[in-house]
Amino acid sequence: MTVDAGVRRESSRSKRGNILAAAIAQFGRVGYEHTKWASIADEVGIGQTALYHYFESKAHCLLTIMRLELADSVDRFITAIEDETEPEQALRAAVAAALRATPTDALQRRILQNHMDLLAAPRQSVKEEAERLRSRELVQKIEQNWTELIARGIDTGAFAGGDPRILGRLVLGVVISVWRWYRPDGDLTLAQITETVTDAAVRMVRK
Repeated sequence: MTVDAGVRRESSRSKRGNILAAAIAQFGRVGYEHTKWASIADEVGIGQTALYHYFESKAHCLLTIMRLELADSVDRFITAIEDETEPEQALRAAVAAALRATPTDALQRRILQNHMDLLAAPRQSVKEEAERLRSRELVQKIEQNWTELIARGIDTGAFAGGDPRILGRLVLGVVISVWRWYRPDGDLTLAQITETVTDAAVRMVRK
């Protein structure tokens, strides 16, 4: 999970990271709607009132988890393709980076995909709205990154012609759909899934 600058500036006694980790575990295990805000405080070992020092609501915590995952997605993409000059190899590297995950990462990404609807409408809370707006910016950046990657492949003749924005969204849609159904204890390993999804993505754009 990406740790943003605000977290890094907090003291070593801060419980923010522990709260986020407990929330990810509970949202992933029993669902956001069924998670009691007080149960997160109990798991971290603080009083419920202390939670409000870090997050003003359960929704604020959820939106923060989503924003951190989106930011991490941007970072992984940039790192994966920065040294790749061939478009197909860059695409393969981007897919592999998008699907590289620990069990906790997989939970966080499933939470993100299950609650993308929260980013559609403005929030009344100032802090929740700030997280929502930043998350929307990151979603746009992610789509832009994949669009530019596909466009580069089309421009160089490595990929078939077409609308790079549509193709980028199609490829990205296949990649992120994995987090809706993947389970670490399932029949397929993440490595097997990555190989299949990567080949599918390449076939979608190859000439």
